[in-house]
Amino acid sequence: MPSDKSRIAIIGYGNVGRGTEYAVRQAVDMILQGVYTRRDPYDIRTLSDAPVFNVDNFNPVDVDVAILCGGSATDLPKQGPEFASLVNTVDSFDTHKKIPDYFDLIDNAAKEAGNTCVISTGWDPGLFSIMRLIEDSSLPNGMTYTFWGKE
Repeated sequence: MPSDKSRIAIIGYGNVGRGTEYAVRQAVDMILQGVYTRRDPYDIRTLSDAPVFNVDNFNPVDVDVAILCGGSATDLPKQGPEFASLVNTVDSFDTHKKIPDYFDLIDNAAKEAGNTCVISTGWDPGLFSIMRLIEDSSLPNGMTYTFWGKE
């Protein structure tokens, strides 16, 4: 019998992956199908005892959405297009200057496969940028500081 819940895979199980698992556990319309890691799966203990697999054994048949939890510097530029060609994805790519190029990589792979992919979501970019916009609108004469340099 088909489930009315979105079947989620977490790709990468560092801090972002564990945070994603917390979020999926709280969502009544999602179910965690598994965690996929480059590390030895037998060394990983998830918060919910979800099954853990080697990332090389990813099977998109059992997944509606893969949440990519790797880093923007080296993981996502490789994993993003690879997974976009297999399944719908969500990621938090946050190298601002490189987002247009990353978008093109993901967009091309997703369109060719008929998948939908959401990039650069989460705290930064995403909520962080929205909060800055709200604050700049509320205090138009204030000073905006960022940790990455001048605007």
